[in-house]
Amino acid sequence: MKMINHLSRLLLLISALFCSVAYAQSPSDQAHKWSANWIAKKGSPGTEYGIYYFRKNISLASRPATFKVNVSADNRYKLYVNEKLVSIGPARGDMYSWNYETVDLAPYLKPGKNIIAALVFNEAEFRPVAQISFRTAFMLQGEGKDEDVINTNKSWKVIQEQAYQPHPGWFPIAASKGEIVDMNKLITGWQSVDFDDSQWGTPDELFEAKPKGQGDGFGWMLTQSPIAQMELTDQRISTLRKAIGIKVPAGFPKAKVPLVIPANTVVKLLLDQDTLTNAYTNLEFSGGKGAGIAIRYAETLYEKQTEGRRKKGNRNEVEGKEFIGRSDSLISNGNAGQKYTTLYWRTYRYIQLTIRTGDAPLTINDFYGTFTGYPFRLKAKLNTADTELKKIMDIGWRTARLCAIETYFDCPYYEQLQYIGDTRIQALVSYYNAGNDSLARNSINQIDGSRLPEGVTQSRWPSNCNQVIPGFSLWYIGMLHDYWMYRNDEAFVKGKLPGERAILGFFEQYQQADGSLKDVPFWTFADWVEGHSWDWGNAPKGADGSSAVMDMQLLYAYQWAAAMEEKLGMAGFADHYHKKAEQLLQTIRKKYWDDNKQLFAETAEKNSYSQHANSLAILTGAAPKENWQGIGQRILSDSTLAQCSIYFKYYMHLALTKAGMGNDYLSWLGVWKDDMKLGLTTWAEEPDAQVSRSDCHAWGASPNIEIYRTILGIDSETPGFQNIIITPNLGQITNISGSMPHPNGMIDVAYVLKKGKWNININLPGKTAGKLIWKGKEHTLKAGKNVLTI
Repeated sequence: MKMINHLSRLLLLISALFCSVAYAQSPSDQAHKWSANWIAKKGSPGTEYGIYYFRKNISLASRPATFKVNVSADNRYKLYVNEKLVSIGPARGDMYSWNYETVDLAPYLKPGKNIIAALVFNEAEFRPVAQISFRTAFMLQGEGKDEDVINTNKSWKVIQEQAYQPHPGWFPIAASKGEIVDMNKLITGWQSVDFDDSQWGTPDELFEAKPKGQGDGFGWMLTQSPIAQMELTDQRISTLRKAIGIKVPAGFPKAKVPLVIPANTVVKLLLDQDTLTNAYTNLEFSGGKGAGIAIRYAETLYEKQTEGRRKKGNRNEVEGKEFIGRSDSLISNGNAGQKYTTLYWRTYRYIQLTIRTGDAPLTINDFYGTFTGYPFRLKAKLNTADTELKKIMDIGWRTARLCAIETYFDCPYYEQLQYIGDTRIQALVSYYNAGNDSLARNSINQIDGSRLPEGVTQSRWPSNCNQVIPGFSLWYIGMLHDYWMYRNDEAFVKGKLPGERAILGFFEQYQQADGSLKDVPFWTFADWVEGHSWDWGNAPKGADGSSAVMDMQLLYAYQWAAAMEEKLGMAGFADHYHKKAEQLLQTIRKKYWDDNKQLFAETAEKNSYSQHANSLAILTGAAPKENWQGIGQRILSDSTLAQCSIYFKYYMHLALTKAGMGNDYLSWLGVWKDDMKLGLTTWAEEPDAQVSRSDCHAWGASPNIEIYRTILGIDSETPGFQNIIITPNLGQITNISGSMPHPNGMIDVAYVLKKGKWNININLPGKTAGKLIWKGKEHTLKAGKNVLTI
């Protein structure tokens, strides 16, 4: 045992050395020396709530072919050139990797006078938990000497907007508050060349804006954003569900139809987008001096009740329900052509618009949203007569899109936090549906950078408050392994191995002599389970402090790490992890297997059982292969087991498929079908959608993976996805086809049963090879078209 402990310490020391090397990388030399400064309103403390405008006039002899600049702010900015919105950012990061966006302004410039203007806002203590902040500031740096003319310095002008204040009303946990805007105080026209800014102030130059690695790293360590700018697409609000106090003209709000609210009137409108969305809301209105306008946003309406968790019922139904949600409020100045756009996007299906006029009528000229999201494009296709399966695919894709803006996050309405448990599933949806790995790479980088000195990562990142879920650090290793399997990018994965070693080093500190874990600190969340001795998401622990679920997660991580180290890392680590895995596997079999129940228990006392532990036993091989199908059948049939939530069903379905039961996949989708019956347009956070807090959680989008991986059978057999294995599980399906993106092109499959024969067409992209496993028999596949009749 002393020798093992000595080896563990030695490995940790080596790992720490490698981590130091990884984080000591120097950025590539800049082609152009930066000379811009971070600027802010003179004398501003920088930590208070505030909205600021910055302006700079430049004159050009001709329109340039390119005019690239690097721009960033704290908290956020909206950049305009000659009144046109050209960039929103920065993409969320942390102080050690604070993103700047590189934007080409040339398409918006013209000969003569031009105005570069920015709105910068800091929500201070009201900001989302995902928003890290140092202080209010803005920077813009030209990429070349010609662009240096607009570098931020004292030549810029700045003013603080006094019209805004944070909304005091209800707001969702971890997300930001709404805003109150007094249009009487609002500065308008500030994006225009001809605007008079003579009364604006000269900004303070706080300190130099420098890329990460140049200088001492004070303040924000600037790194170029590795992701694309977010999509912005105007989106009409679909339906008027209720109107109180007014007769609404036909076409409103789906069309731009003026709505006149008479003087001294209170009007309430309930609007329905028909599906959940993320959007900046835009309101154009005129007149109505002193009128108040309240815009409230909700995922759904709630049934009226006084006790217990509030029920939501069918999401399409509004009668007899009440509206609970975040708000923005406006006070009209009475002028024509008033315009308002939210500082940040809102999540809603339903909007309640309340207008109270005074002595003057008010006209709503237009009201619509501007959808925003990561610019994923759906490339995967599914052709089937099963309309329900198509709907599951559509809802899952919408859920995935609404949970991806600058980072993946758990839910858009509430937390907006990039939790590892959710993110692993979301990244796979991106691979299988969009063929896009950019946000996944960004996520892996961010989580890797969140690691604490103990070696474990944060459970979610970016975040302005700490939270550690050790099991999520193990899922991070799984996420890295997924990337290795589905992307041909060994250098990236190799660069992350020091972090994997640090995580496993953390867990080794809590392993007992037999390899099982004891009293792992922090929040040992595994899944949201009702009852069954699960406490706040924690799987039960035995008297010795061990948990089968946590031990099996660690075993899984050892297996992933050993495989990556063997191919990309160090033989010593690979051997160490293989040995640790084998020891732990034998311990799990001895400690948790209940021969009477033919199931794995959750503790050594064998007094509680779960779908979770038994699913992981199959996935890790802790259960011998000859037991897989029996365990799988009991996972489905034994209602006394602690049940997996919609999140952990991802692992349960993988296990059942591995056990040879994948032909029944469609029968496992009950929770998703229940959501659809309740009118959800995205997947709920919890299995009981009646009381689920969030109506949009992408950890439930796993069918968007398994439609392709389990039913159509498409998977990566070896790292890099160069060898493709196709093992369809068609069940009762007799005609289905589909396509999914691959780094080298598209994978197309089609299965048609005719006259007792299966006609199978498979097309593999170039520079790949593959095999079809059909009823246990292997058929070799080549790049290009493959036609089989079986």
